[in-house]
Amino acid sequence: MKILFIGGTGNLSTDCAELLHRRGHEIIVLTRGRSLVPPQYRSVAADRKDAASMHAALSGVSPDVIINFLGYEPADVQLDHALFCGNIRQYVFISTAAAYVKPAQRLPITEETPLGNPFWDYAQKKEQCENWLREQWHTSRFPVTVVRPSHTYSPRWFPNPVSSSGYTLAARLETGKPVFVPGDGENPWTLTATSDFAVGVAGLAGNNAAIGETFHITSDEALTWNQIYAETAAALGVNSPRVLKVPVEFICQQCPRLIGTVKGDKAYPAIFDNSKIKRFVPDFQCRKPFRAGIRESVDWFHQHPDRKVVNPEADAEFDRVTSAWLAQGGK
Repeated sequence: MKILFIGGTGNLSTDCAELLHRRGHEIIVLTRGRSLVPPQYRSVAADRKDAASMHAALSGVSPDVIINFLGYEPADVQLDHALFCGNIRQYVFISTAAAYVKPAQRLPITEETPLGNPFWDYAQKKEQCENWLREQWHTSRFPVTVVRPSHTYSPRWFPNPVSSSGYTLAARLETGKPVFVPGDGENPWTLTATSDFAVGVAGLAGNNAAIGETFHITSDEALTWNQIYAETAAALGVNSPRVLKVPVEFICQQCPRLIGTVKGDKAYPAIFDNSKIKRFVPDFQCRKPFRAGIRESVDWFHQHPDRKVVNPEADAEFDRVTSAWLAQGGK
C-alpha cells in the first residue's frame, strides 16, 4: 500500500512509519521541511494549515491510506476531507485517550466509555474532530478509523506530568532537585512504548474491518506515579530521588497550564481494556514493560549526550511548584 503520514517523524509516528516500511509499504511523509525525513521514505513538503499548499504538494500522490498524527482541531480534518474524500481507502485519525470523561465513571476504560474532558481544550478539540469525522462516515462513508493513544513514550522521553520529552526530569533526579507527583502518587497510570503502539496502528492500516471503528491502543500495565518515578530513578542510578507529593489543586494554582495535563489527565486513574484492538489485530501485544522501556531511554541519552537538553519552561514549572510547596511546609 501507499501510506501517507501527516506527521511521520514525531514521538508517536516514527515507529509506526518504520514498522509499516519494514512490512513492505511505501511511506510518504508530509512535512514542513523542518524535520529530517529518513531517506527510505518519500518526503512531501507543505504547510499543514494551508489548503493551497497541501493541494499543490499532494497533487498526484494518490495514497491508499492516510494516517493523520497532526489533527488538532476540526479545520485540520475538514481540510483532509476536502482533499481526499472519495479518493482513499482509509483515513486513520490519531485522537487521544484524554478525550474520555474525567474522572472515568468505571474502570477499565473501554471504547464505549463516554467522552467529555471538562478540563483540557486539547482533548476537547480532539473530540470535536472525532465527532465531525464520524458524521462524515455516516453521511458520505468517508472511511475513517479513530485511534486513541494514551501516554505513549519513546526512548527520547522520560514520562512525567509536566513535560515528558527531553531530559528535564532525568536531569532533576540526577542533580537532586525535587520533582512532584500529583496527590499521593498512588494514582494508577498507563504508559505505552511507541514500538508496541506501532503494532496496533500497523495492523489497522488497510484493515477494511476497522473502517468506521474506534480503538484505543495502550499497554495492559498500569503503574502508580510513585512506581513510575521509582523505576525512572533506578534506571538512572539515583538512590534517593526527591519526590514531593503535591495536591492537584495546588499544582494547578501554581501553574495554570497544567490544569489540562494534570487535572485533565494524569491525576485520574487510567486503566484500559484492550480487548477490541486485540480482536481486530491479533498480533497486537504490548511486550515492553516500563522497567525495560525506561532503561532504553537512559541508554539512548547516554549514547547521545548532546541530546541531554533541559526544557527551561518545564524546569521552571517544576521549580515553581516544588518551591511553593516546600515554602509552606510540604513534603
